[in-house]
Amino acid sequence: MKPSFYDLNYSDLEMIINQNNLNSSAATVLFNWHYKKKENTQCLNKIAKCSADFFQNNFDFSLPEIDTVYESKKDRTVKFLFKLKDQHKVETVLIPFNNKYSICLSSQVGCAMNCSFCFTGKQGLKRNLTTSEIVGQFLQAWRWLANNRAGEERILNIVFMGQGEPLHNFDAVKKACEIFLSKHGTSIGVQKITISTAGYIPGLKRWSQEIPRVNLALSLHSPFEEKRNQLIPINKKYPLDEVLEIIDKIPLNKKQFITYEYILIKDFNDSPEDAEKLGAILAGKSAYINLIPFNSFPESHYQCPDVDKIENFKAVLDTFKIPTLIRGAKGDDVLAACGQLNSKNKIAIEC
Repeated sequence: MKPSFYDLNYSDLEMIINQNNLNSSAATVLFNWHYKKKENTQCLNKIAKCSADFFQNNFDFSLPEIDTVYESKKDRTVKFLFKLKDQHKVETVLIPFNNKYSICLSSQVGCAMNCSFCFTGKQGLKRNLTTSEIVGQFLQAWRWLANNRAGEERILNIVFMGQGEPLHNFDAVKKACEIFLSKHGTSIGVQKITISTAGYIPGLKRWSQEIPRVNLALSLHSPFEEKRNQLIPINKKYPLDEVLEIIDKIPLNKKQFITYEYILIKDFNDSPEDAEKLGAILAGKSAYINLIPFNSFPESHYQCPDVDKIENFKAVLDTFKIPTLIRGAKGDDVLAACGQLNSKNKIAIEC
């Protein structure tokens, strides 16, 4: 089986071209063709025939196949179910905002973290995605927009908040970021990419030296160890205080902050005491809090708090002078909202 072209970052591509005595200009031409122009046909323009033949004969240019598309009737969110070569499937979400889109990428088939508030955790971990399977989600979603919502193919933000724990698949996620950031390709800015983690310490320890200064988001969800243990089982192995200690040492760019995600669950972690404790542990940090009212999924026993309780929770955090946003659900009618992704789930609403 041929290796995938989309597993190569720009440095990899330059090395292969040099090792095979090909024209060095081929690297820029190929990245521009497949990433900036997002073409899926063979590149024959401005490239020597020997270079074009070499890559066509030695690399696979196929991408994950779109199996099913779900479009929200409520807010135009789009969820893709992608079929991979081994028949495993993953979900990806396009989230519209101001005539642009953010894309929520998956990094694994399933997830090993088994978070109780997340539908993905119910299917367990099947395997890591390759770099090409991560990058392929972006390219295929862009092409779908070009074909189905012409003129709207502006994916300006990338969030690794889909299926899987990104830092549990560190190397593939890192290389995908390098490809997205390349000035020769998609040229996404570092401030436009966010990687979310449940607090996987082995990956966090590698972050400062290896991840190219993109944004970090921590799934915090409770400042109390006992509650966080129930929500995020790996908290028993990697406790919150140790996670925060590592995060506090991560160097940040000017005006950069760490996002702390907090799922609000009715009568579990939504009290003023929870808010007070959360504010106390994050006060003085370069922090931004996303409050996410719980999104229900099949067989979940959790519920979303009332609007008044959500607003009261935010009011407590405001006293700590921490920027806080209540994040509205998008795509929840097609199970595309935060915590609702699951490759095995069947949805009645589809196009």
